[in-house]
Amino acid sequence: MPVDAEQAWKDLQRIRVPQERVYDEFERSTSGGRGMTYGTAALMWVFLAGIGMDLPGWGVALFVAAYVGLLSALVVMFGRRRRMQLHHTRYPGRVWAAFGAAAVLVGGTTVLSHHLTQPLAPVYAGPVQATAAVAVYLLSLGYANRWAAASVRGRELAAGQEAGR
Repeated sequence: MPVDAEQAWKDLQRIRVPQERVYDEFERSTSGGRGMTYGTAALMWVFLAGIGMDLPGWGVALFVAAYVGLLSALVVMFGRRRRMQLHHTRYPGRVWAAFGAAAVLVGGTTVLSHHLTQPLAPVYAGPVQATAAVAVYLLSLGYANRWAAASVRGRELAAGQEAGR
C-alpha cells in the first residue's frame, strides 16, 4: 500500500506538537514556579541571616524548626497547585544530581562567606552570608532545572527513535 509522504508528515506533526507542549510544560513546572523559587529564596535568606547572628543553642533550634516548618508549608502549598503531572515520568538521575550540586554550591558559598565575614560584627556578617548564598541559589537554579528537565525530553526522544527503527 503506497504511503502519501505529505499526509504522513502532517500526521507526525499533529502527534509531535502536543508532545512537545507537554515537555515544555514539564520544564516549566520542575521549579514550582516563581512563587516557589522566590519564597524559598526569601526563607533561605531570613534563615541564614538569623543563624549568622550568633544565637544561643535554643535560638538556633527554634530557628531551624521554624525554617523547616515554613519550608514544608511552602512545598505543600505549591505542590498542590501543580498544573500537570506526567504519570510515566519519574525523577531522572539528573534531577537528583542538580539537587545535590545545588546543595554543595549553596553550602560551599555559605561556608566560604562565613570565613570571609568573620571579622565583621554578627549584625553585618549574617546578611552578607545570606545574600551571597541566595544569589548563588537564584543564579544556578534556572540552569539546573533546564538541564535536569532536558533529560526527560531526551529520554523520550531516544525511545521514539528506537521504536521507529
